[in-house]
Amino acid sequence: MPDTKAEEKQVANSLPFKNPDYVHSNVQNGKKKPWKTLRQILAQTPSSSDDSITYSSLDAPPSFKPAKKYSDLSGLETTYTDPQTKLHYASPEEFQDIRRMPSDLIQGYLTLRRANNLLQ
Repeated sequence: MPDTKAEEKQVANSLPFKNPDYVHSNVQNGKKKPWKTLRQILAQTPSSSDDSITYSSLDAPPSFKPAKKYSDLSGLETTYTDPQTKLHYASPEEFQDIRRMPSDLIQGYLTLRRANNLLQ
């Protein structure tokens, strides 16, 4: 560990990322000031009123882009939908697998996608 300022500057010159004149933000007038905890910071800030905007209160307008569809079996992006079961598929192999599935498994996939349509 370097003992003098000259040794510190020599070490700083050998390490280009180290600034010898850097002073940490919690040191003022040679004294360390204690860090504030998150609870202390939140207690100091004024409480939010009902009309303030928060992340969960924002209402965004509907998107102009169409929603992307993903295959229910593989998760790949797709444009194909089986008209009989309403499941999305990405390849002919998946289509064959969908046609061979029992109806309770198809209902499970539709429930996962929140497309609860009863099959006839």
